[in-house]
Amino acid sequence: MNHELLWVLGLLAVVVCLFIINRPRMDVVALLVILALPLSGILTVEQALAGFSDPNVVLIAALFVIGEGLVRTGIAYRIGEWMSERAGNSEARLLVLLMVAVAGLGSVMSSTGVVAIFIPVVLSIAARLQLSPSRLMMPLSFAGLISGMLSLVATPPNVVVHSELVRHGEAGFGFFSFTPFGLVVLVLGIGYMLLTRHWLNGEVRKDGRVESRRTLLDLVLDYKLNGRERRLRIRPHSPLIGHTLGELELRTRHGANVIGIERQHKFTTRVIAADSGTLLQQGDVLLLDLFANRDDLRSLCQAMLLEPLHFKAAYFIDQSQELGMAEISLPPGSQLIGRSILELTFRTRYDLNVVGLRRDQEAIEGPLVEEKLRLGDTLLVVGPWKAVRQLQGKPRDFLVLSLPAEIDQVAPARSRAPFALLSLAVMVGLMVSGLVPNVIAALIGCLLMGAGRCIDMNSAYRAIHWQSLVLIVGMLPFALALQKTGGIDLAVGALVGLLGGAGPGVILACLFTVTAVIGLFISNTATAVLMAPVAVSTAQQLGMSPYPFAMTVALAASAAFMTPVSSPVNTLVLGPGQYRFADFVKIGVPFTLLVMVVTVLMVPWVFGL
Repeated sequence: MNHELLWVLGLLAVVVCLFIINRPRMDVVALLVILALPLSGILTVEQALAGFSDPNVVLIAALFVIGEGLVRTGIAYRIGEWMSERAGNSEARLLVLLMVAVAGLGSVMSSTGVVAIFIPVVLSIAARLQLSPSRLMMPLSFAGLISGMLSLVATPPNVVVHSELVRHGEAGFGFFSFTPFGLVVLVLGIGYMLLTRHWLNGEVRKDGRVESRRTLLDLVLDYKLNGRERRLRIRPHSPLIGHTLGELELRTRHGANVIGIERQHKFTTRVIAADSGTLLQQGDVLLLDLFANRDDLRSLCQAMLLEPLHFKAAYFIDQSQELGMAEISLPPGSQLIGRSILELTFRTRYDLNVVGLRRDQEAIEGPLVEEKLRLGDTLLVVGPWKAVRQLQGKPRDFLVLSLPAEIDQVAPARSRAPFALLSLAVMVGLMVSGLVPNVIAALIGCLLMGAGRCIDMNSAYRAIHWQSLVLIVGMLPFALALQKTGGIDLAVGALVGLLGGAGPGVILACLFTVTAVIGLFISNTATAVLMAPVAVSTAQQLGMSPYPFAMTVALAASAAFMTPVSSPVNTLVLGPGQYRFADFVKIGVPFTLLVMVVTVLMVPWVFGL
């Protein structure tokens, strides 16, 4: 063993230790590696920085942007809403739909992002069904990890292993090469979680609340808005048609505020803001806050030819993608003090309706428009999320006390969902057809997202997880350094020497085990960077096809089920699921062994040796 290899192995040991203690951050460690390798003379500066020009780094960055486009257009949230409706009150059906939905979405976007999106959805469903979140959070994280086994672009380790095959002169994996394995593991995962979820019985909070942040429902209850909501459709020949809201004076005549208007737009229904100049049309659905004269609703509907419709949730919180709320208070010196809501023309100024008022911690019921505002009053306003966000830029007259948790789930480009789906379909179609390289297909998808206004440039740059990219860029030269100094050959020789006569199945099992164990301590991306060259070189030395060995490493890198720190996906659900470290060991270790058995049996059968 030469001194250069000793230096590289020592540096690798230091890097692994720093990854384990997470000090400093992983991307900083990767940058230190880029500095250490050329300074020690192991690599040239060009070789150490080659990762910045690697097409796969650009591909992964582009996939982050594609995923953000799916979030901003609300596609991910609509799947969550659909899942909640289909599940009904069945926990088993909910678990199946949850894992299928998360795995499907995660196959084309960041699994970490998908899990983050679904956490509040699952928490709210758990509260509604009076279930412990722990029974659903681990299935959520397992589905996120399994999604990495469903397509080439589902997770960075797949791309890394594919790149290693190409570097050795092979064609690499196709877009759906991973899918047969992922589908089998997903089916097994669903069955496994249905059997083992009973081991995850955490406590259900008596108040039913599972989020620390206040929600829209909390605000509705605090300001006593229940029972004030109405949905009324404008029927043909209604006298309201062709008139503006300002002309109708619904607030003063009928004690009603129009919070928003549901209007059919091409193939979808949109909620538009309601102001004094809004012209009403046949078929419009008025979202009314009926704060007075509730007993007079029937005569109002008869006179105005309005059709009452049902509503799905208290005070329109089912419209939380379009309509939001905020609490504001009046600071000393505010120009709002001493004036009534009617005098302030609040809706005209801020595109928001004042629907609640709390004074001395008590909600004031009844008409508020003539109420004179006092110092310390807290107002609840409702309207489009865009207007709610703009309140934070007007601190002179009032302070925004709190924004509900649902603001994190709002899709600002919801109307552009068809364009996002088209962009995704074009990208996947180009990748499957092989007409252009994968990185070009992903960049075309990003440009289509931008052209369809699914995402803007600032959001695109913010969507990229730069820490992951820098980690890949820093670890790629490490693999080159190990190969240059003979470290890869040493590892391959040891593996073949110990297991060469035991048969390919045993070697694949050993390769899976080593990869999965290393993945307990460092990121799965870094694990793939280190293990992919070992897998391909081992296959070449044994005179076998490199594809089964490369696929084994890729699947093992995604099988990070055993600890809460082995993947960001697991870490995300640790708190909401009220888990302990031992919970992941108890549930994750048997399932990892099951995935290893599936891999060892299926991979040689699919690819051949």
